[in-house]
Parts: sequence; structure tokens; C-alpha cells
Amino acid sequence: MSRVDVYVGLGSNLADPVAQVMAAKQALQSFPETELTRFSSLYSSPPMDASDQPDYINAVAEMRTQLLPKQLLTQLQSLETRQGRVREQRWGSRTLDLDILLYGDQQIHTNDLIVPHYDIARRAFVLMPLFEIAPDLDIPGHGLLSELVNACSGAGIEKLA
Repeated sequence: MSRVDVYVGLGSNLADPVAQVMAAKQALQSFPETELTRFSSLYSSPPMDASDQPDYINAVAEMRTQLLPKQLLTQLQSLETRQGRVREQRWGSRTLDLDILLYGDQQIHTNDLIVPHYDIARRAFVLMPLFEIAPDLDIPGHGLLSELVNACSGAGIEKLA
């Protein structure tokens, strides 16, 4: 099988979120048949539901992999679990959240995986770090990343030094 470029969103707002995201970056480098090729800056963003939970730290990783989408999802979920992720509440606080944003130019729709990520076009905390590392992307079913970034509000999102 040939290698596929994939983009993974990373987020955390518990248990030292910067350390959680950086530990996940290290762990991504050890995935089988996968190479971490680029990694965005870290971004701070408010929670999506404007609740009283802490702000998030977000980033995007570009990887080249031979893993099939389901295999990659399994690896990512295993990493979330190793870093203390407990799935209790949708959009609740978490030690680590890893999402397959893009898997090549494929569009995937199964019970446990939707690619491109179902809400990619409206999430500035994903679009901004993705644009940083891959500004020329054309997102299947959504169009040019540059146009999506221009159309979204980056309110509250801050690139960390």
C-alpha cells in the first residue's frame, strides 16, 4: 500500500494541556508505518460551548502513513486512553482529543469515522493550525482551506509563542 498524507487535530484542556499535546506529538512519531512530517504551533482557544471549562490547547499534525483509516483511528484512540482520556460528556473537558481531520483526499462516512472531520469547516481552532502547515489544501467537499479560514471567526484563538 502507498503512503497517504493525513492530518490529525490535537486538543487538550486538562492535566497540563501543553504537556499533553507535546506528549501526544512524541507518541505520534512512534506509530507503526507512519512518519510525522509537520506539526503546527500550539493555539489556545475557548471551549466550544462557552461553558466554565478551561481553555483548550490545539495543534495539527501532518503525517504520512500506510495505516488504513480504521487502523489509524484505533492507534489514536489508544493514545488518548494512555493519556487518561475518559469519554463522559460530548464536548466536555479532556486530557487529550485526537481527530482524523483528513485522510488523503478520501471522503469516509462510517458509524465511527467521518472524514473530512464532520465540523472541520466551522472550527477555527482546527483551521488556523491546519492552514499554518498546509495553506494550499483543498478539503474534499468543502473547498480551499484558505477560503474556509477567511470565512471563519478566529475570535478568542491565540497562537502561542
